Amino acid sequence: MYTALYRSFRPETFDRLLGQEHIVKILKNQIQTGTTGHAYLFCGTRGTGKTTTARILAKGMNCIGREESRPCGTCAHCIGIKEGTFIDVVEIDAASNNGVDNIRELRESVKYPPAVGRCKVYIIDEVHMLSTGAFNALLKTLEEPPDNVMFILATTEVQKLPATILSRCLRLDFKRVAETVLRQGMRDICLEIDVKISDAALGLIASNADGSVRDGLSLLDQCISSGEKTVSRETVIEILGTAGEETLIEMTELIFERKTSEALILLNQIVSDGKDIRQFMKDWISHFRNLLMTKYIQNPEDILNMSAENVGRIRTQSGLVDLEFIDDCIMKLSQTLSDAKWSTQPRVLLELTMIRLTNPLQVGGTVLIQSKKAVGIQTAVFQNDSHRSKEKEVFDPCTTPKERNMESVIQNKSREENLQQKSGLLDYDIVWHAVFEEGEAQRGSFNLLRLGTKLTSVGENQFYVEAASEMILDYVKENASVLEMLMEKHVGRKLRLDCGMESQRPADSNKSAEELANEIGNKFGLQIDIQ
Repeated sequence: MYTALYRSFRPETFDRLLGQEHIVKILKNQIQTGTTGHAYLFCGTRGTGKTTTARILAKGMNCIGREESRPCGTCAHCIGIKEGTFIDVVEIDAASNNGVDNIRELRESVKYPPAVGRCKVYIIDEVHMLSTGAFNALLKTLEEPPDNVMFILATTEVQKLPATILSRCLRLDFKRVAETVLRQGMRDICLEIDVKISDAALGLIASNADGSVRDGLSLLDQCISSGEKTVSRETVIEILGTAGEETLIEMTELIFERKTSEALILLNQIVSDGKDIRQFMKDWISHFRNLLMTKYIQNPEDILNMSAENVGRIRTQSGLVDLEFIDDCIMKLSQTLSDAKWSTQPRVLLELTMIRLTNPLQVGGTVLIQSKKAVGIQTAVFQNDSHRSKEKEVFDPCTTPKERNMESVIQNKSREENLQQKSGLLDYDIVWHAVFEEGEAQRGSFNLLRLGTKLTSVGENQFYVEAASEMILDYVKENASVLEMLMEKHVGRKLRLDCGMESQRPADSNKSAEELANEIGNKFGLQIDIQ
């Protein structure tokens, strides 16, 4: 039967172990000086060599070769450990032997001395799966085992271990293997099995392995399983059928640069490669989360759970995009993913979201063209005398309440007529343009207001804004306080925002620009042309 690459090329000595030089140095020195401990804890992500190192350490403790070269990998004891027939090395899978009874059996067997070798070694893999009772039963034996007995615990989730276990072991953390080391290791294997592989293909495999030697060799095994002696980058992409970090980085770059057609073409290629749309959206959201983490964390390798090379790529892209872009993408993609759970066409939803992300100014479908000359007329916008002290109402004590009420009605009517007269001088387009131009300096997402909204009226206490779509209407409501502050700055008095869809325009909507121009021209004797 065929043996997988990660098994047939499993390192048998410390010299062939990839990417764990700091651990190799410690263990080799302890074996040579006779200072090995009685309990070790190997922790790290999958496929980084924890179980392999445990077996090599067991060989070093029982090797009968030359003392300076232990383990040799060629003596009877080393070969017996490799083949799993050495009676003094016991491997236990804690995932299926996690009860108190299993630990009791272990404690009974520990009492017997080694039968063949110098040291009896117990390798407990996935030790975090032990029950609380099993951990408690193991404590005393782990703390003071008999002479010539060694425990090696291996786990991928060290945070699940009790502090009582951690304090009794020498902890060694296995790092993710660097891509350069992984590429060279796979290149050597390909030379040995007579397979030609391009550097681009090796780089893609190493990138998707994400620091795991076993994952990298499994991918390489898939690529050469077709029987061909040449492996190209296209072969690897076809085998993977998934979007790795390279694809996610490329897609994000296209969205950021607003290259709609290229982004849609890349999505089509991803779907054609067999990638599930919903899974791609999850991966893409995770990618934006990684961009967010690298903006605020100096060394995010552990949090992101990926290799240093991929972290470097993400950090580079994170420096090019701003926080609001990341926030906008996460919110829209999360909403799309939620909607896709109930849709039979999730691809269409994702494509629409991508178009919205690359064309935020065209979402509302409304096109407003403002010339720079018109923007320069902002000084002509009417400014109310809000900075002057408010006039206090003074009532004559001799007047009756009825007379006071009549006087108040007359004053209110006078103010309304005055306001209507002054409102005729307001250019709503210029006012609104000034509002969202200043808003963009604070929030880049104010671009939505440029083409999706319109200021239609300004009253005594409120102003009315029309939105071209439900999404933009929600955005206007979310930013009501900012818009009210900016309107107060440009109009000169505090106003309350009132907004709605174009179909919900109030009855007292504004007159057209031509009608306003004719009224103002007739009033001041001017000829005004609308362009």
